[in-house]
Amino acid sequence: MSFSYLKGKFRKKNGEEVKEREKEDNREIIKLEELNEPEEEPEERKKGDELLTQVMTRINEIENDIPRIKVSIDTLKSQIQELKEEMEKLNRTIKDVMMLYEVVSQEVNPFKDQEKENPLVNEIHNLSKQVEELRTEITQIKSDLRLLATHGINVDELIYDVLKEGEV
Repeated sequence: MSFSYLKGKFRKKNGEEVKEREKEDNREIIKLEELNEPEEEPEERKKGDELLTQVMTRINEIENDIPRIKVSIDTLKSQIQELKEEMEKLNRTIKDVMMLYEVVSQEVNPFKDQEKENPLVNEIHNLSKQVEELRTEITQIKSDLRLLATHGINVDELIYDVLKEGEV
């Protein structure tokens, strides 16, 4: 028996019921969720799922790399700080060497302006003059003390008198 035969028999017996059922059968039950979501084709949904999976995988890789990158950055910062300190030391050393060179080559350097004198050289010359003056005074004092000692003058009494005069 074929399906169409049964269908025909059923229609004939219950004519009115069949018409109502046909009306109901023509209605399609649509759920509220289906109205809100646009229907996607299975291929587009698969592509979207694959893309989402790839993005999530890449995000996980990046999250795993972040701690290693942070450690690398901290290491680089400390190395940069060490290099800065070494460069500062080198700069100070170079300045010291240049100052020493200026002092040593002041009189020999043909490119140096002879009219302008180096302040360090002037200071050295002034100190040298003061040392010579002190040497001269010390030799004078020695000779004076010998003279006083040979003539029998009490040096302690003389010093006391000089100090006493300075207080008045």
